Amino acid sequence: MRRLKIFPACALVFALATGITVPAQELYTNKQIEYALELPSPTWRVVERPDSAHQHSEFVYGDRSDGLLRIRKEVVDAGVTPSELARRDHDLKLRFKPGYIEGKEENFPGRLKGIISAYEYTGGGKPMVARIYYLQADNRTIYVLHFEGARDKLLRIRNQTDAMARSFHLK
Repeated sequence: MRRLKIFPACALVFALATGITVPAQELYTNKQIEYALELPSPTWRVVERPDSAHQHSEFVYGDRSDGLLRIRKEVVDAGVTPSELARRDHDLKLRFKPGYIEGKEENFPGRLKGIISAYEYTGGGKPMVARIYYLQADNRTIYVLHFEGARDKLLRIRNQTDAMARSFHLK
């Protein structure tokens, strides 16, 4: 009988211990930009901040080959959907990468609704993957969160890329 009473106490201690070790999240924002997002772990760091000449941000997960995020704002014609912008990007830019293989497109329900578009390619002789979140801010503005990295490494942190895109919001 004593073992049965000790087991729930141990489970409670374990649950509390694992709850305390949740990685800290850092809110990233800048006075030059109109958005904010949460960086889910200290491994993510800012490598390029927006300034008066450049309105995009870049983040790296450890090393550039492990994970790179570029954020850009696209002003589009009224009524252009995230899916149409993704198709344009694939047709005009992405399909020219070495070893390009188009992936699937899926809906993305975050603070800003949109889609995720994926593709694979070869970079420096290594298999790479990219996940692009096209997030609709209004009928003329779409924010593009372009994650890319080594296939095995970026797929391992997919939960973090999804969390960053879900946390993305306008100020």
